[in-house]
Amino acid sequence: MLIRLRNALSATLIAVACLLVPFGALAAWAAYGLADTSRYVSTMAPLATDPAVRDAVADEVGAGIAQEIRMRSMRPFVRDAVRSFTRTEAFRTVWDSGNRAVHGAVLRAVRDGDQHAVTVDLAPVTTQVKEQLARDHMPLAQRIPVRHTEVAVLPAADLARLRKGYDVLDVAGFWLPVTAAVLAVTGIAVAACRRRAVTATALGTALGGAFLGLAVAIGRRLTLADLPDPAHRPAAGAIYDALTATLRTVSWLLVALGLTVALTCWLTGRHGPVARRRRASAATAPDPARRPTRVRA
Repeated sequence: MLIRLRNALSATLIAVACLLVPFGALAAWAAYGLADTSRYVSTMAPLATDPAVRDAVADEVGAGIAQEIRMRSMRPFVRDAVRSFTRTEAFRTVWDSGNRAVHGAVLRAVRDGDQHAVTVDLAPVTTQVKEQLARDHMPLAQRIPVRHTEVAVLPAADLARLRKGYDVLDVAGFWLPVTAAVLAVTGIAVAACRRRAVTATALGTALGGAFLGLAVAIGRRLTLADLPDPAHRPAAGAIYDALTATLRTVSWLLVALGLTVALTCWLTGRHGPVARRRRASAATAPDPARRPTRVRA
């Protein structure tokens, strides 16, 4: 009876721990990955050379500058200049500084309780495009107005919901992985057969990693499907893949680690010294089906 209770308690603790694995990894990624400005900027930096991202930025910036130009004849040249600018080293510098500024503004709005929308100013990019046109000897390039055009990155209506989510992730990012580890260790400790408990924990961890990878793939599909402009889906997909690269790596590591530990436990249980002693004792034990024959005098 005691052995059954121990096994039931162990199975419950291990099951809950394995369920917390994907959620803990997701919370830790959001709390310590996305919330770190330097890590975010380094993650987004390679996207400055992605063709889809550059085209999307050129379309948005070119449309914003074109609205400030009264002469329609210059608008195609402006768009070409913006696309040319996105292929320069100066654009990569502006891209990094822009991402750093936007990320810092979002964090301040979430942490400090600011109720204003988070915006980004296109004036630095407009200045760079104006200088590019002037170097190309474009007529009337100096007449392009450089104004502080604020583009909303995070509307004020979404700040309250984002702030609540950030507070939850800030706590869950630490405690969910710790709780999962404590429950798994406790479940293995109280189990009557610890090798089986370790095997079950390893397989559950691998299953949690697979579930995490599936969730990332489904999230990508849903995110791209909700975009109002289908032309920007390649750029959004590249950004999503860059931000979730760590999650995909963690999911594969969980699957590989879980399967490796489970296979090791199975091999040691089948070919280990304990299994060999059991086979040896079974071979030397007398067979009860074979009774000694009596010889009559």
